[in-house]
Amino acid sequence: MSEAYEFDTDADIGMDDDEVKSILAGELQDAIDFIDDEISPIRASAERYYLGEEFGNEEEGRSQVVSMDVRDTIQGIMPSLMRIFTGGEHIVEFAPNGPEDVEIAKQATDYCNYIFMRDNAGFSVLFQAFLDSLMKKVGFIKFYWDVTDKVQAIYLTGLTEEALNVLNSEEDVSLDEVEMIEETDEQGNLLAVSYDVKGVRIKPEGRIKIEAVPPEEFLISRNAKDLESAELVAHRRYLTLSELVEMGYDYDEVEQHVTSEKYFDFNPESDVRNPTLSDMQVNDDPTMRRALYIESYVKMDVDGDNRAELRKICTIGDDYEVYRNTPCDSVPFATFMCSPEPHTFFGLSIADITADIQRIKSSVLRSTLDSLSLSVHQRVAYVEGQANLDDLLNTEIGGIIRMRSPGAIQPFNMPFVGKEAYSMLDYMDLIRENRTGISRAADGLDPSALQSSTQMAVAQTISAAQQRTELIARLFAEDGMKRLFEGIYRLVVTHQDAERMVKLNNEFVPIDPRFWNSKMDVVANVGLGRGTEMERMAMLRELLAKQEQILAQLGPVNPLVGQEQYYSTLTQLVELAGFKDSSRFFTDPANFNPPPPEPPKPDINEQLIQVQMADIQSEMERKMADLELQYQKMQLENDRLRDKQETELMLKVAEIEAKYGTQLDVANIRALAERDRALINKEAFGG
Repeated sequence: MSEAYEFDTDADIGMDDDEVKSILAGELQDAIDFIDDEISPIRASAERYYLGEEFGNEEEGRSQVVSMDVRDTIQGIMPSLMRIFTGGEHIVEFAPNGPEDVEIAKQATDYCNYIFMRDNAGFSVLFQAFLDSLMKKVGFIKFYWDVTDKVQAIYLTGLTEEALNVLNSEEDVSLDEVEMIEETDEQGNLLAVSYDVKGVRIKPEGRIKIEAVPPEEFLISRNAKDLESAELVAHRRYLTLSELVEMGYDYDEVEQHVTSEKYFDFNPESDVRNPTLSDMQVNDDPTMRRALYIESYVKMDVDGDNRAELRKICTIGDDYEVYRNTPCDSVPFATFMCSPEPHTFFGLSIADITADIQRIKSSVLRSTLDSLSLSVHQRVAYVEGQANLDDLLNTEIGGIIRMRSPGAIQPFNMPFVGKEAYSMLDYMDLIRENRTGISRAADGLDPSALQSSTQMAVAQTISAAQQRTELIARLFAEDGMKRLFEGIYRLVVTHQDAERMVKLNNEFVPIDPRFWNSKMDVVANVGLGRGTEMERMAMLRELLAKQEQILAQLGPVNPLVGQEQYYSTLTQLVELAGFKDSSRFFTDPANFNPPPPEPPKPDINEQLIQVQMADIQSEMERKMADLELQYQKMQLENDRLRDKQETELMLKVAEIEAKYGTQLDVANIRALAERDRALINKEAFGG
């Protein structure tokens, strides 16, 4: 455990350390006296009532029962508060300052809620702070940048001198042992030198740490009205010397401030919460000894400019020795008050307004039980000397009582008067309900009350209780929650100097706050609303039905309802049903990637037509092939006939020329023959 601190080395200090110590010591001591002497006893008494401890006025032989009204009332409020703040997706949201900040605001909302709920035990922190507020007036949460050193052991062998120098020059490396290894030949001549080293590498790793502060550890000036105007706000703890060394302090310096106090032996709150701490054995380890450490946020004119500025001053020891003094811009605390009082820091708690009821009811219950005991275990009257006293005192069942004369022993009846006390108990319950708004009917603990009342009366009873709880929740949200998340956002922007990969909304996204707007408005989103959960679920179902009707009539693309609005309604229903992760049931339309469209299914008729066309095509191709074959055959036959005619023609020409001794025009004769043959082919092949 450690915190990040910075030394103010450049400031022109107007006060020396002694002056700072003197002023701070006076304010610290006054604040300690105020808390330990005036506030802590009240809070310790409240916790005793919450635990149901005896009042100290009990009588031996009488009933000592204690009514648990304080605890019952607080436990009746806690479930609603925890559901309001942790039942939804986000505890708070960040509002953008302009259109350019929309995406940054959304990312900041997701990341800051992630830091609170995942990086830190957010649910446990809220539970402790809320319980402290209801029981002890104010609940405290501290947020700061925690620097935890990551220690890595170094064991290296065979390093050259150059490599050793490079390693030794690294700022985060501390070498404990360096052994030089000399390599020689047979004659003893030096051949090479290497080094074996042992050490540690210390790397600081920073993160935001959020923790609930025990009320007795918190100090504030007695005239404070709030954190901002308080002259002094401080956090006191008893830390071990090891923890102080981790925070950067020198062991020899802090050792001189070791105290014999085991924790807050002088504080009644600590004694009530941990009654066995005084019996704790002292650890023999010297580093586990403790010293008083106070981290103060005080307004002081240290630089001498006649204006008091907020400074962070850390002291160690009972004498408030100043070790660190730096300027700061805010107090790293968030406060939660269930019933604040105007113009004062400490208001009232639920325990404060119900403690007297618990005391009165306990007294009535004790008297009722005593009356019942006397009526069940009857007393007897006897004539002295006429009965055996040992037999009377013997309570054995079936025992014999010896008498000297009849009627010497007579029962002395004590009537049971407890029935008269029942109305008083009901009256005190009514007062408690009027003060806190918490009733058995509202908690569902009194079935008879619900059955005997009309639906309207039951709804009014539950609504009244909800209004009281919602008022407490609103006070928590507007003050504590806004301040807490403003502090988380400021720490992220100020200290996180590198990109971080985190899982947000079921996907890993890079977060780099260096590009965020340094100023962002915080909006409390605490899930407050009218009516019960069942009423809100019924209303959402009606809205869902109307959305489905519009989508069915106008289609998915219409000017009234889109997929995002429909998805939002579904997620609200899921959250009201108690499921935080709506992605288990529905997919965000913004993250939906539709699959590629499937090819259309073929038409059966079209397939049949294609088959028939293929058959027709095949038949036509076959017939064309047949025609082509026939044509070729006819062409061959035609060529044969032509050759035959040509031969016969030349024989005829030769015969005529020989017979008549004349020369014929052979070319003309051939042309006429070709003409006649063409006419014949034309008629043969269909013109």
